[in-house]
Amino acid sequence: MRTTLPQTVEPAHARDLRETDHRVRFIDVRTPGEFASAHIPGSRNVPLDLLREHREELTARHGDPVVLVCASGARAEQARTLLETAGLDQLGVLRGGIAGWEGDGGELTRGRGTWAMERQVRLVAGSLVLTGVVASTAVPRLKWIAGFVGAGLTFAAVTDTCAMSRVLGLLPHNRTSPADRTLLDGLTAENGQQQ
Repeated sequence: MRTTLPQTVEPAHARDLRETDHRVRFIDVRTPGEFASAHIPGSRNVPLDLLREHREELTARHGDPVVLVCASGARAEQARTLLETAGLDQLGVLRGGIAGWEGDGGELTRGRGTWAMERQVRLVAGSLVLTGVVASTAVPRLKWIAGFVGAGLTFAAVTDTCAMSRVLGLLPHNRTSPADRTLLDGLTAENGQQQ
């Protein structure tokens, strides 16, 4: 029986798939720290930055359906687009990401990890705005720090991209080490059974 995935997979449907079709792979594209903090049991971590770095060599040696997961769905959509251009099909994005999964009653494996990328962005953006406003009382030109951050956040919302998250993704706790290239096997290997 071949499972056909919609482009957007509802959390309840994803839970049913986990129980009825063991070929379905759940690939979490968040950073390793975010994945360590909380993830869907049995999912595999293949960070978006790793997919970007190795997009030229991505080929699947299987026909298994793949449900892509992230915090809210935005990075999983980016991963789906990237993987489609690499020739992979049978890709669906979990609606609402981890938040949607948990909100719909799905269980999570919890551990210690870093904050979600969205939370890291809010901390840095808020800190920059606060610093710019407070410092502008002494040096008026520093008010433009707040303006620059505001413009960046507006651009991020309009384009559904985030330059700040890309920069934060370069921090050591958010990076995948080069040795972790084997993480790609969770997506591409013929025998990628969930663990």
